[in-house]
Amino acid sequence: MDAFFASIEQAVNPRLKGKPLIVGSRGNKLHTVVCAASYEAKRLGIGSGMSTRDALRICPSLEFVVAEQGKYIWTSEQVLGLIKEQGYPVDYVSIDEFRLDVGALRNPVSLAKRIQEQIYANFNITASIGIAGNCLLAKLASKLNKPNGIAEITPSNLVQVLNDTPAGKLCGVGAKTEKLLDAQGIRTCLDLYQKSPRFLESLFGKYGLNLYASLHSEESLEASGEPEKPKSIGHSYTLPRATKTPGFIRAWIRLLSEMVAQRLRQDNLVCQTVHIWLNGPEIGNFGAQKTFQISTNDGSEIYARSLKIMSRGGLKEPRIRALGVTCSGLKVAQEGALFEEEKRRDRLQKAMDKINGRFGDSTIYPAQVTLTRKFQ
Repeated sequence: MDAFFASIEQAVNPRLKGKPLIVGSRGNKLHTVVCAASYEAKRLGIGSGMSTRDALRICPSLEFVVAEQGKYIWTSEQVLGLIKEQGYPVDYVSIDEFRLDVGALRNPVSLAKRIQEQIYANFNITASIGIAGNCLLAKLASKLNKPNGIAEITPSNLVQVLNDTPAGKLCGVGAKTEKLLDAQGIRTCLDLYQKSPRFLESLFGKYGLNLYASLHSEESLEASGEPEKPKSIGHSYTLPRATKTPGFIRAWIRLLSEMVAQRLRQDNLVCQTVHIWLNGPEIGNFGAQKTFQISTNDGSEIYARSLKIMSRGGLKEPRIRALGVTCSGLKVAQEGALFEEEKRRDRLQKAMDKINGRFGDSTIYPAQVTLTRKFQ
């Protein structure tokens, strides 16, 4: 879907149609970041991840809306249901992106047009669709005619399309990778496509081999209906401004730990490895992780492990601007706690999940989390 969050806000509020619009992650429009921008804003050079202060300097008349997660999740689920009705295997990639395996369908463009029309008719938002022989090239094709476009990469136009497309447009090729490719004279997707797996491995190691395989593979999606289990689950957040207030920072780590734990429990998973990420003006990017013997999906335990990892990193209360908690080493949770304290915690978590499931996220939460609102 195109500019998904911003497009939904414009769909539900016609006054915002055609206007430069940003969706912010929190209420104070001077102390947040852009998590989505409408195409009218994008044309002015405003994009996701930019501070709202910078965005407003570019366009003082910019419309600002606070993100409303429930609205976006509901729309995503409805669009997914609409796509499933087409009768082909579907893979959920992210809240605004899906993959559809149409096999050897003779006229996939006709199907793509029908999906576009149905999405617009039902939700008043647009989608861009890419068609190709594998997921990476289909993703690339989806970018070629945005917004509300359809592009197909076929054996007959493959060379021309890849030659006309900069390597940086390919999913997974970021600014640093693009710079390395440019130093090797690789400037277009065709340059990259024509390189051997050995060359790409010498340049990027295992990532190079994966890139080659993704470019040249022929893929199909399993029609089992069972979603693939995630390899990791994480949440991160950018604070309104850099701070070194310990209670405020710990409260945010507590909140992120609880968010991760809730998702683990939803998927009936536990984790062994906890990774903590911090960003600040003095420390730059700090990341560390530790694998623990006992698995968990308890937010309190993930929080305690995160603090332990931080303490071992030797950080001396630096200013923090952004932070994140990620859990990996995931496996299916086993029923039955052994000790009474574990049983008590298990009952508490189930009660919290039941209440939040019925009345909405964050209806009930650890008291420490309230400190995230104290120092804004």
